[in-house]
Amino acid sequence: MRNRSRFLTLLAAACLAVAGCSGGGGGGGTAQSSAPASGPASAPAGGDTSFPRNETLYTSGTQYGPPSNWNPIREWDYATGTEGLVYEPLFQYDTLKDEFIPWLAESGSWTGDKEYTLKLRQGVTWSDGKPLTADDVVYTFELGKMKSIPYSNLWTFLESVEAVDQHTVRFTFSEPNYQQFSTHLYGRAIVPKHIWEGRSEEEVLDGVNENPVGTGPYTYHSHSEDRMVWQKRDGWWATKALNLDVKPKYIVDIVNGSNEVQLGLLMQNRIDLSNNFLPGIQNLVSGNFGVHTYYPEPPYMLSANTAWLVPNTKKKPMDDAEFRKALAHAIDTKTIVDNVYGGIVVAANPTGLLPQWDKYIDKDLVAEKGFTFDVDKAKQLLADAGYRDRDGDGLVENKDGSKLQLEIAVPNGWTDWMEAARVIANSAKNAGIDITPVFPEYPKLTEDRASGDFDLFINNERQLGSTPWLYYDYIFRLPIQEKQNTTNFGRYENKKAWELVQQLDQTKLDDTQGMTEILSQIQEIQLEEMPVIPLWYNGLWAQMTSSTWTGWPSSQGDAPKNPPVLWRNWIEMGGIYTLTNIRPVNG
Repeated sequence: MRNRSRFLTLLAAACLAVAGCSGGGGGGGTAQSSAPASGPASAPAGGDTSFPRNETLYTSGTQYGPPSNWNPIREWDYATGTEGLVYEPLFQYDTLKDEFIPWLAESGSWTGDKEYTLKLRQGVTWSDGKPLTADDVVYTFELGKMKSIPYSNLWTFLESVEAVDQHTVRFTFSEPNYQQFSTHLYGRAIVPKHIWEGRSEEEVLDGVNENPVGTGPYTYHSHSEDRMVWQKRDGWWATKALNLDVKPKYIVDIVNGSNEVQLGLLMQNRIDLSNNFLPGIQNLVSGNFGVHTYYPEPPYMLSANTAWLVPNTKKKPMDDAEFRKALAHAIDTKTIVDNVYGGIVVAANPTGLLPQWDKYIDKDLVAEKGFTFDVDKAKQLLADAGYRDRDGDGLVENKDGSKLQLEIAVPNGWTDWMEAARVIANSAKNAGIDITPVFPEYPKLTEDRASGDFDLFINNERQLGSTPWLYYDYIFRLPIQEKQNTTNFGRYENKKAWELVQQLDQTKLDDTQGMTEILSQIQEIQLEEMPVIPLWYNGLWAQMTSSTWTGWPSSQGDAPKNPPVLWRNWIEMGGIYTLTNIRPVNG
């Protein structure tokens, strides 16, 4: 009775925390088991009893609506697991070791300054029994010639891709964009030519692709309004080639409901792996309720992406680098980390580069030109730049004496970001900058940021990957378009910075010294100009229970060291190993 009462009390408290702090942040525990929460450990999510519990992994945290397509080309909304569980990439990318792991490809190398040669692994078959060949790889990459396909930009520097023989593919480039191409090696799902050939551009992009045929360890089983079910298939090539075996016979991914519901399912062991943002999770980890995270103490999670404050550099006073630097010094990020997130996120380095990219940070430069929360410094920068309080209300005016009134926008309902925006506004006001938080609906904010109709907003859309080029392309990409849909939302123009980003792109990934030299020059411009302001690192949200499955990834001891997450685009960045390393408690 005492344990049951304690469980209900903690669950209620945690749900209250969730009710006040859920939403926008998104974007393994220790191997030993601790006392599970009281409740029906054998009962799966939603009361579903159609799958053997010790053979079924219940997950949640990616799907925000009913599964509607199994099309790996639609990287933004395919059913969770379509890429990674069914369709696979040429390589895995280990985010913790910064290594490429041969997957469908046995090897790949630059055989000339503008030529990359790929050797496919032999013995790989599609789930319909047909062999994987070089023609499938060529076909997949040539789909990018269709202008509406998300990776069509690849063909601005890829000249040709050809099958040399059944297991050899040669890529020839007009420009050797080594960094950019590396992201396609693990981020491009290979599709079967014998099934996809003849599809129209509209069908390739928008087709539902029922009954997907892939090379991966799972096939489609079923789906409903609230879940996606995958079933393990016989004959996965990696079992023989790499001695890997996915342990769950079934994976049931539950469509996200409210955070209260998700937390309740996790606490009752009806979800095994939650990749949701769950505020208050630190109380559960420390409360001996059988809930684990990758780190047993703050920040609990690996870092997945950087949250940036994006100023519109086409509007005054955000067009002034000195004002942007003053704003950076005025933001109390520690309060966001400690009070809004309870220590489950980490304050960002002034460059914004994720911890996994630490080796690329010019630490001497950051020590000299980086920023910290310092209200007095912010006030001094404002005064030196001509922003003064002329009417005695405690707030500075523009240089010409006009009112300086700004808005910071985050999506309505993303309550952690909403609270973070309030912290930013309050701390900026202490430095004399008048900022008001506003909360438009997400589609409205998306349109406003694309058209440049905003003052400030928070964004975290660029994820961790194989190269920091990804972040600097996001910050500095030129030319500015009428609609900025994916990069450089702040419309910042610096030709020198963009030239350096392009130089970085054409530097080989194994040339660490060459990369570091270019990155130092980019970071100097970044810290002097502050086109975006790094805030915090969002966590790779992952909460696990060990009542049904054990062997979760963890920072502790000899536990597996890989991302414990099945988010889109993360299964191919180590998430697949979570499925091969876990094992049933009663198996």
